[in-house]
Amino acid sequence: MIESLASIEKLVVQLRQKKQEATNLRKKTEKQFKEVRSTERHSSSGLNSIDKKIQSEREDISEISNILIQKTSQLESIERLIATAEERLGREKEAIEQVEQEIEFSENPEEKQNAEIRLRSLNDHIQELISEIKSRQKTAKKISGDVDKYSDIKSKITSKIQKQSQSKPSLRVTMTTSHKSAEKLEKELEKQTRVEESAKKALEKVSIKFQELLAKKRKSLKKKPAKKTAAKKKPAKKTAAKKKPAKKTAAKKKPAKKTAAKKKPAKKSRR
Repeated sequence: MIESLASIEKLVVQLRQKKQEATNLRKKTEKQFKEVRSTERHSSSGLNSIDKKIQSEREDISEISNILIQKTSQLESIERLIATAEERLGREKEAIEQVEQEIEFSENPEEKQNAEIRLRSLNDHIQELISEIKSRQKTAKKISGDVDKYSDIKSKITSKIQKQSQSKPSLRVTMTTSHKSAEKLEKELEKQTRVEESAKKALEKVSIKFQELLAKKRKSLKKKPAKKTAAKKKPAKKTAAKKKPAKKTAAKKKPAKKTAAKKKPAKKSRR
């Protein structure tokens, strides 16, 4: 039994070590699995975030493009109006020159008066055209500034979309690689969990057997001292043997006979 107990105890120690190794390996694999899953989630989240940003920015570009089309159309329309007004202004100036000549060379006072009326009308019209041209030029300048501003915004958003699109392939590769690694580690984790569970069950089984043997050993140890106490009763015989000196005391009674022998001289005195 002692040899069996020692071998089982050794087996328990070995199984504990095996279980601990399996647990450590399982924890290590589990940690790697969580890290890879985290990387996969971050990559996926990053891709989704980039896609949403790109989609939102494309919508912004679409709105800005519509504004640019409107602004550009307004600018072109105003520029055409300015050009038309400038042409009219040029014609009006030519007409003034002609009227001024008519006034200068006019011999009829009535014709001269009519020419002067036409000249005043032309001058008033020219002032109106100049005022109109200045106003439209001011509006055109403002719209041109808006066109430049929205064009700059559109260019910046387009640049952002390009940069974000360039970062997508690397994130996609990271996500794909992480996903494959996660699948591999997941299988490995399942395997390590089974190994750990198997080692745990084996350890429990052997531990139960070890405890049973220990219990039997304790019982056997309790029985042996009872036999020893029964053997200790032998000295009682020795005490019985010690009664022999009592015979010696009986032997010591012989001197009493000697005293009886000493009584004989008394008989001689009677003669």
